[in-house]
Amino acid sequence: MNTTSKFLSAVPVLPAVDIAATIAFYEQQLGFTTEFQYDDYAGLRRGGAQIHLRQCSDRQLAENTSCRINVSGIEALYDEYQTQNVIHPDGALTTKPWGLNEFTALDLNGNCVVFAEQPATSNRRDRTD
Repeated sequence: MNTTSKFLSAVPVLPAVDIAATIAFYEQQLGFTTEFQYDDYAGLRRGGAQIHLRQCSDRQLAENTSCRINVSGIEALYDEYQTQNVIHPDGALTTKPWGLNEFTALDLNGNCVVFAEQPATSNRRDRTD
């Protein structure tokens, strides 16, 4: 194994049936800021989280795509997104068997975006190295 390389981050690339409408959704409903857009590809950010979008004519692909964003202050974020009506019908904030507090938002393409927070009292240890 290469010992000089280090993974720094991963950026999900989500399919977007209408890239302009999807960018507007992420900005207006989810609070992201667009960092760049080149024709049918865009990059957005909120805090330390990045999401890239790519134009895709296959809505079924979007409806079967998801990503996870680790956050702090999940209760406040959940409240914010409830007012935007973006919570997945089965995605209410709950503590999962694996120890994370999670909820799922649904974008206008059908992509599921899971937001997760490790509770302060959790014994779970996510490695960063």
